[in-house]
Amino acid sequence: MKLHELKAAEGSRHARKRVGRGYGSGLGKTSGRGQKGQKSRSGGGVRPGFEGGQMPLIQRLPKRGFKNPTRKEYSLVNLETLSKFDEGTEVTPELLLQNRVIRKLNDGVKVLGQGQLDKKLTVKAHKFSASAKEAIEAAGGNIEVI
Repeated sequence: MKLHELKAAEGSRHARKRVGRGYGSGLGKTSGRGQKGQKSRSGGGVRPGFEGGQMPLIQRLPKRGFKNPTRKEYSLVNLETLSKFDEGTEVTPELLLQNRVIRKLNDGVKVLGQGQLDKKLTVKAHKFSASAKEAIEAAGGNIEVI
């Protein structure tokens, strides 16, 4: 088989229903909706999940867990990522966004201690893990909690 011999599989393409175009089309007058009733009206029908008044499945199933409405979502940055910055750089959330280290600021930036850091950096972030704090200060840098 060659590229110019490719064809869509038989029955894979459906013709669009052209409703309300005369009785000769087979979909004239009531346009395939039947005579009367809720589903024949424009804008008619029932909402998704409605089961005719029976308690819907989604309401019958048990609910599990807890969603904390005040949960904070931090953008995470590891030490190995910070090591790409030059010595003496002041690393801020704005700089991280600008260099596409983080995609979104969310509720702040948290620095985690994975990887090695051997450069002296000033890191400004909202939170630091204990190992990250230790590693930054051991490399001669300093941290600042925003």
